[in-house]
Amino acid sequence: MTMNTTIETTPALTNAQRELFMRDGYLIMRGLAAAERINDLRRVTLEHVEAHVAPIEYEADVAYPGAPASRASAGGDTPRRLRQAYDRDPVFANWAADARLSAIVAQLLESDTVYLSRNHHNCVMTKSPRYSTATAWHRDLRYWSFQTPRLVNAWLALGDETQANGCMRLLPATQHLPIEAERLDSAQFLREDRPENAELIDSAIIAELAPGDVLFFDAGVFHAAGANTTDERKLSVVTTYYGSDNAPIPDTRSAQLAPITVRSPDHAA
Repeated sequence: MTMNTTIETTPALTNAQRELFMRDGYLIMRGLAAAERINDLRRVTLEHVEAHVAPIEYEADVAYPGAPASRASAGGDTPRRLRQAYDRDPVFANWAADARLSAIVAQLLESDTVYLSRNHHNCVMTKSPRYSTATAWHRDLRYWSFQTPRLVNAWLALGDETQANGCMRLLPATQHLPIEAERLDSAQFLREDRPENAELIDSAIIAELAPGDVLFFDAGVFHAAGANTTDERKLSVVTTYYGSDNAPIPDTRSAQLAPITVRSPDHAA
């Protein structure tokens, strides 16, 4: 079941919403970002995409099936995501530290203090109508190094997200599921040729979103996304948070850049 909620005056979650997130590992909040903010985020994103403002990840960089072989190949210089969103423009920093957003994350993490990771996600996904590649089933934690797995991702839709343009799909409750090594490939994606994985994938939910909707999901939940088969670019801002009971492991990629405190008992809204 998909939990859909329209934001009104306060971002307080119900017990049912908290329980759903704890069980299934995701929650959709409708209309969390206002139209004016969406317009500002889209404008800056498209300016940076057109100007190739670094740092950028290109489709050729990921080497996924169907991706251009190199940046010199046709479509190889297609931006896949704008990295370091928090530091690239205030519109992204303001969203990442938004009081209502961080209040929801605080409830999901059960922590009065919330930190934004600048090392993981912290980006704008810019799925092109051409040359975009699908992302196979994976957990974000496969390459993150934290003391605990308790991290929450916030995926903000800057436009309609549908199956046609490659919206997110999730496998509910898989943040609790032990997966044997043989069910994963060398990059820790689920092997779709394994019968036990095929049965699991059949449980997928499709997270279609409208502009301003936010998909919150546990970093341990398996998720995937298709290619964009429409004529318009799909844009999404993705941020990752953790609480006071967690921290990146020193001398790992997860600890390279200092986190941002977006909520604490001293300044929580």
